[in-house]
Parts: sequence; C-alpha cells; structure tokens
Amino acid sequence: MRLIKPLYLSAALALALTSCGTASKVVSTPIGGVDNLPKRTTKLTDEQLKRWSHLDIINDTVPGMSVDRAYEEILKGKKLPKKVIVGVVDSGIEIDHDDLKPQVWTNPKEVAGNGIDDDNNGYIDDMHGWNFLGKSVHENVEMVRVIRRGDDGSAQYKRAVKEYEKEIKDNQESQIRVDMLLRANERLAKYLDKKDYTMDDLNKIPLDAPEEITHSKNVIYNILAGGRELSWLEAYKNSVESKRKNHLNLDLDARKLVGDNSSDINDRIYGDNNVLGPVRDEAKHGTHVAGIIAQTRGNDLGGDGVASSVVEIMAVRAVPDGDEYDKDIALGIRYAVDNGAKVINGSFGKYFEENSQWVRDAIVYAEEKDVLIVVAAGNDAKDLNIPGGVERYPNDNVNMGPEISNNFLVVGALNPEFGKNMVARFSNYGHYDVDVFAPGVKIYATVPNNTYEYLQGTSMASPNVAGVAALVRAYYPEFTAGEVKKIIMDSGVAVNFDVVVGDKKELRNFKSISTSGKFVNAYNALLLAEKLSKAKK
Repeated sequence: MRLIKPLYLSAALALALTSCGTASKVVSTPIGGVDNLPKRTTKLTDEQLKRWSHLDIINDTVPGMSVDRAYEEILKGKKLPKKVIVGVVDSGIEIDHDDLKPQVWTNPKEVAGNGIDDDNNGYIDDMHGWNFLGKSVHENVEMVRVIRRGDDGSAQYKRAVKEYEKEIKDNQESQIRVDMLLRANERLAKYLDKKDYTMDDLNKIPLDAPEEITHSKNVIYNILAGGRELSWLEAYKNSVESKRKNHLNLDLDARKLVGDNSSDINDRIYGDNNVLGPVRDEAKHGTHVAGIIAQTRGNDLGGDGVASSVVEIMAVRAVPDGDEYDKDIALGIRYAVDNGAKVINGSFGKYFEENSQWVRDAIVYAEEKDVLIVVAAGNDAKDLNIPGGVERYPNDNVNMGPEISNNFLVVGALNPEFGKNMVARFSNYGHYDVDVFAPGVKIYATVPNNTYEYLQGTSMASPNVAGVAALVRAYYPEFTAGEVKKIIMDSGVAVNFDVVVGDKKELRNFKSISTSGKFVNAYNALLLAEKLSKAKK
C-alpha cells in the first residue's frame, strides 16, 4: 500500500468521486473502457503527428490526452479565467520565440533595466524569471562530483567509482561507433554526390556496388529506417564528445563560472536575469518544454500548447548540460513559489546526490504554498521500485518510505501507438515512484532560433501533464495542489493489458507500472474537476 498523506477532500468531494449525489448532472461521459479498442490501421498524417498528444484515444486510437476534445466539449464558451503562472525549471527558455512571447511571465513588481531590486526578493531585474547558472553551460554529472569530493567511505562513493569506470568504457565504445557512422556517411555522400541523401537514394544503390559502399548503406539505412534524419549523426557525435569533455571530466570545475558555494544553501544570491542563458542553442530543452505547455494554440505556427490561453511561463534556468545541483533546484523551486507560480515543471533528474534534502524541503515548502510540482520519471528504462534499487532524484520520499507531500506528480512517457508497445522504450516506470504516464515520444514544439522540432523523453511527458494541471488550476482555482494531483491521477484512462517495458523488453501489466495504472487525459480531468466543483458548491 502506498503511504501518502490524506488529501482531506470534503465529504461532498469524496461522494462526488463515486456518484453524482445531489450535484448538477454532468452530461459528458468520462473516457474509459479502452482495453479492447481496435488497433489503428493507418499512419498518423504529418499534421496529426505534430499534435498527437492532443488527440483522443477513442476517436483517433492513439494514447493522446484528448486536449482538443476538452477544449471543444468542456471549455468552449467558458469565460477565460485568470492566468496561472507555470514555473519551468530547466536549461533556459527562448522567451522571444514568436510562439512563446505572448505567454511569457513578466514580473509586475520589477522595473526593467534599472539595476535595482524593486521587489526586494534578492534578484535584480528578474523580469521574466532567474538564471541560477549564470554563464555556466556544460557541467559534470553528479557521479563525477561525488568522486571529486573524495572517498568518504559511503556506498554512494563506491557506486560512483564503479559506474564511472563503466561510463568511460561505454563512451570509448560510443566514440568508435561515431567514427564508423561518420565514415559511412562520408562515403555515401561522395558516392551519391549529395550530402542530404534519403532512403530512396540508398535503395537505388546497385547490388554490385563496392563492398564498402554496400556496408555503409546498411549502416546508415538502419539509422534512417529508425526514424532519424542524417542531422542526428552530428548530434550524436556532439553528445558523445560532450559526455567525455564535460560530463565525465574529473578535471572540469564549471561551477567557478557561477561564483557561488554550491554546498552552502544560504549563499543564495548568484546568477543573473538572462533566462535564455549565454548560448541560445543550449536552451533547446527548456524552450521545447515551455512550448509543450504554452506555444500558442491555433495560430498555424508549429505545434499547439496544452494550456497556452491560461498560462504565463516563468523561466527558471537551473539545469545545465550535465547534472543539476541540488542547491539550484531547491532555490529555483522556492523562487518560482515565492513569485506566484501555481504549477512547476521539472524535466530533469539524476541518480546521485549531494544535498537532496534541500530539494525535499523545497517540495514541502511548495506544498505549504499550494504549488503543484510535475516531474519527469527519467529515461533509463529502469524499474524505479526494485527492492534495494538505486534512488532517482528529485523525489518525494526516501527509499520508498512515506511521501513527504501531496503535491509531487511523477510522469512516465508513451509512444503514439496504443497497445503493447505504448510505453516509450526509454521510459522509467515503477508502481510506487511513477504516478501516471503521458505522451513523450515525437513531441513537436518550440526550439531556439524561432523554430520547432520533434523531441522525445519523459522530459516531454512531464510538461504535457503540467499543461493539464494548469488548465485545471485556471478553471477550477478552488482545488488545492494535492487535489489537482488526485484529480489528474483519478481521471486518467485505465489500461489493463501487458505492455513492453525496460531494456530487457519485459512484459508487465500497464496498471502495475505506475501508482494510478493510468495515462493522463485532459478531457477526463476537466470533467471530473467540473463535477467536483459543482459538488463543492
């Protein structure tokens, strides 16, 4: 049984969860009973794929969140509510992106560019949020920082040393693969006399082509057939190099660029107000996350945000290229809370820590101030709840002990395919530490330089749910953060069949891999919120 603080719903609310009682009747019917839906027989069109997370499980037979249906059947005609501030704690946000500008939060108590802390919050000219990383971009992973702090005899230190050796070896092997792929690409580009060749071009290579060309064709064909483009090769190369030069580099001390003491939570005034960060392209992750929540709906630009009409995005830059510092996350959460955020999205995480209690204290602080925190479950295909397994941070418990708060919602990722392969191959899962699932593969949203891109990860699933939470909080502000979490979990679409999870492609019943056994549905969430709201009145 999951240990969790009771939500203290009123008697009327508790009754409404199970029956209509004397409340006004809700005409619409919740979405459910999907286990035996027929398999989709046609591919999603390009336009459908760009917004598949908004589609409907019944009508479109993909595990979307029925966002369009919610707008059409529940929100249509409703007066626009007061906007909800959503804090995005991430790598930085391109706040001048055409599709995000209308939804960027502006601090009403601060005067731009006057060099004065007008609102006395300790941060000068924080017009749109705060950058806790200053000019720092590339960082170590926490495992390296654990080793650099020295052998303290702890189990964490021993695990760090062991995993570091494995990571170094894996990186070396990855570099060999990168070199092979780049050579194959170079040969094919020369043979075909074009850099941007396609699968059709590869199919036209004759069977009697030179052996090295045939081998190169087979290597690159597997890349393209997997849905990747040739540009992925450069991204893969950069990722492998960055891991070696930055993430795993024991000699790198990037924190000196920030200028604070990362081990002192009271040293809190540091960084600057450049929420984009010093390198525009390095704000891709945060810009994409913000777009999933808030890119303008229906403007014929890029994708559609889940909650663009009712949100303001507060940018909190605290996640580098590498692992985040517990101090930055703790202070980032507190900054968002203190400046009016009602929902916070955290698409980050790690398996080592220095001061994780600071983050848990910030989570409790957020609960006290009625702020919901939505976070990504992680992309390592792990069962987070194997007895004696490794903890993932941030979390709202210690080693599956009692939860410390009711405001922390953890999200796994889904594919745009309903059935046994609906869970993203990379998604973490766990009956205790993962609460719900949501779309997280091939998510189309804003990226720097005023453009758009498909990205994937539980990092993308989390803001989809944060967007749903923002809709509920905007239209039904009477509910607490804990009640909104419960509404989202209770109203999800239940699935009772086996799905493939983890690196070993194990079959597990979907209802057993998260606390709720459901995936998030905006239509159902708003329907339940409407029902409970009427019961409250």
